[in-house]
This record gives sequence, C-alpha cells and structure tokens, in this order.
Amino acid sequence: MPTIQLTTEQRRALEGFANEFETVNALADRNRQKIILLLCERLHQGMTVTEITKMMAITQPAVSHHLKILREAGLVSFKKEGLQSFYHVTLEAPLKSLEDAIHQVRLTVDTITK
Repeated sequence: MPTIQLTTEQRRALEGFANEFETVNALADRNRQKIILLLCERLHQGMTVTEITKMMAITQPAVSHHLKILREAGLVSFKKEGLQSFYHVTLEAPLKSLEDAIHQVRLTVDTITK
C-alpha cells in the first residue's frame, strides 16, 4: 500500500486528535461514565466521594482513583468546603476540544480520500 504524504496542516490535525486521547481514554471506562452521569444529576450541588461511592459498586479508593483520572482529563473539578470536596462535571471545554479535533480529522481524511 503506498504511503500518503501529508501536508503540514493535515499532520497538525492528526496530532491535535492524538492530543485528545486522554479525554477519550478517561471516558472509555464504565465506572467513569457512571460517575459523570451521577455528577450530571447533581450539576449545581456536586457530590462528595462518599456520596458517589454509595451509588457505585466499587470501593472508595477506586472512586477516588477514577475521579483523579477524570480531573486530569479536565472532565471534573472539585471545590473544598470545610473538610469535604464536592466534585462537579466540567465537560464543556474538553468535549469542545475533542469535537474540534474530530472535525479536523474528518476534513483531513476527506481531503486525502478525494
């Protein structure tokens, strides 16, 4: 199969998509998906690790681990109130970035295949 020479713009689009893999990987896990859904149900109040754990079939350390991955991907944030941390979804920016990257890859693939 012949190799295709990519333009600088096409290469940049593919690299931009690769940069979004952290978001994709964070969303790929069923437990993290459930955490996102739980947090969406409590958009304004947020939830503590204890509250999330009560709604999950996993341990508190596992919930904390999943929240860390979601935080690192920019999908959740937390706010300390006294001794507790309340987690909230912050989906808008990471999902917009992912959507933009997917759009650029689509344009690149369309250009290559024409």
